[in-house]
Amino acid sequence: MMRLLTAVLASVTLSACGSRSDLAPPEGASLPVAPLGAETPPNAEELLERDALAAPERSVELRRRSEEREDDPFDLPPE
Repeated sequence: MMRLLTAVLASVTLSACGSRSDLAPPEGASLPVAPLGAETPPNAEELLERDALAAPERSVELRRRSEEREDDPFDLPPE
């Protein structure tokens, strides 16, 4: 019974932690200046977008059967 009560209390506490309001800089601070060549500074949502180099897509090749590894010339024994 005590574990159930603790689990319910923890889930209620954690669910109250989420914030759904718009992002804004802290009071007294401002967003970064506009990048060179841009007319307006980016807003908070634009600053959170990642470019393709920051989050590249994975190319996952699943192996359907076991295959022998090729010989690695750099896999040398310790000296």
